[in-house]
Amino acid sequence: MQPSITQNSIPRDNEGYLLNPEDWSEALAEALALEAEFELVGEQRAIVWFVRDYFEQHASVPEARKVLKFMKESWGAEKATRKYLYKLFPKGYAQQACKVAGMRKPLKLMLDL
Repeated sequence: MQPSITQNSIPRDNEGYLLNPEDWSEALAEALALEAEFELVGEQRAIVWFVRDYFEQHASVPEARKVLKFMKESWGAEKATRKYLYKLFPKGYAQQACKVAGMRKPLKLMLDL
């Protein structure tokens, strides 16, 4: 049985980022998206899965420019903009897409505190 986010059985930091990306699952992604107040569908889902795939191949979180390249290859240049990425994730790529993808809090966000 997959641990439930509502049971607080998955270790997370004080902002809700997973402490161990290996705890991630598709069901958890759905729950994290709802917690972040959006439904994980369409392009948002594709970006979250891109982040997961990239992490599994490179053991790191893709920078936004890598996500923009993925968006350009997937949906064309008109959608491959930071403005469109913020339309999909209004609270920010790191704060929504990376969190839902099960990543640890990005170092840049930690340094900004």
